Amino acid sequence: MAQPLESPRVNRVDLKAIDPADSSLELMYFGLKGMTREADELLAAHGFGRAHHRILFVIARSDGISVGALRDNLGISAQALHRPLKQLQDAGFVAVTRNPEQHRSKGLHLTESGRAIEHAASEAERRVMRGAFAQAGDAAAMAWAEVMKAIAASA
Repeated sequence: MAQPLESPRVNRVDLKAIDPADSSLELMYFGLKGMTREADELLAAHGFGRAHHRILFVIARSDGISVGALRDNLGISAQALHRPLKQLQDAGFVAVTRNPEQHRSKGLHLTESGRAIEHAASEAERRVMRGAFAQAGDAAAMAWAEVMKAIAASA
């Protein structure tokens, strides 16, 4: 396996590498921070955080998803999902409907304001991704996607 190249300094503190993979971890941590900064600021203005955005993101792409399917998709417990989902409902960003065939099943939908905040937060992240891919080039973008697929598969 090829060793990662020495990464440029991306943090404000000179971190000591304990393992050869540390430079890649550092890039992941600070890269994620850079990608989500604007979206996180937008969400924080509404009292929300990263968990809320993940919920909005999935519901936007799977309208009518059940609470159980959302929980499974996010890979979190019902307890971990309950609070942020309830906050989004109380704020009027997520609406719940009952399935007429299965009265115990609830479908989750974004309201108009939910769609707007999800779009704004995701678009902020897409702009960062588009800019990075444009700067790094197509081959780097494809390689990044392969690395992310491998990491996601291990989750």
